[in-house]
Amino acid sequence: MLVCQKKVLIHQLLWLSGSALKVLAVLSMVVDHCAYYFLESGTLVYWAMRCFGRVAFPVFALLVAEGYAHTRDRVRYFLTLLGFAVVSEVPWQLLGGADGTHNVMFTLSLGVAAMAAFEWMRERRALAIASVLLAALSAEVSGLDYGWRGIVVILMFHLFGNKRYNQNTRLLQLVFTFPLMAHYGIIGTLLACSVISLYDGTRGFVKGNFAKYAFYVFYPIHMLLILVIISYSIV
Repeated sequence: MLVCQKKVLIHQLLWLSGSALKVLAVLSMVVDHCAYYFLESGTLVYWAMRCFGRVAFPVFALLVAEGYAHTRDRVRYFLTLLGFAVVSEVPWQLLGGADGTHNVMFTLSLGVAAMAAFEWMRERRALAIASVLLAALSAEVSGLDYGWRGIVVILMFHLFGNKRYNQNTRLLQLVFTFPLMAHYGIIGTLLACSVISLYDGTRGFVKGNFAKYAFYVFYPIHMLLILVIISYSIV
């Protein structure tokens, strides 16, 4: 019994569940946005925080691919992401989206659509590849956060994923996504790969609809809080 408990403890300390990945990704996102909106660029602290912030998207991309593989209702999954993308667009635009970009939830929802289209037309390879290219082009032209690379990263995690945990599978995912993620910074990408390599394939402690949707709600809420802080600092 004691040996089993030690093994469980060691596993919990060395490996990360999907829930732990979500928490790390959210923390990374908040740190990144705090650096971007509140700190002066060019400083060491700013650089370190932005590097840590590069962890967020690759982890979210993996989790979306995992969520797509395990969900019982993929249409609902897509509509949920799209719905929160629409809601999040308001604070995104108020924070500076006037430059023509759109929030990352749109990227994640389009990634789900790309995975679905690829699977639907998988037997017809030319059409499957064309559907992915169309999704990637749409992301780039419409100014979605992370552009075409974001869509391809999500698809790579999907194509080389597995419903059962497999370390070799995780290695393949990282090999094919690393060049795309490295566009946004080598150090941040290495951090993201380190975190993802510790994923054990389990769901973790986040269970139930309330906990699940809390992560979706947090995205627009944290941008609104940043807006409030910026407004009061200006006043």
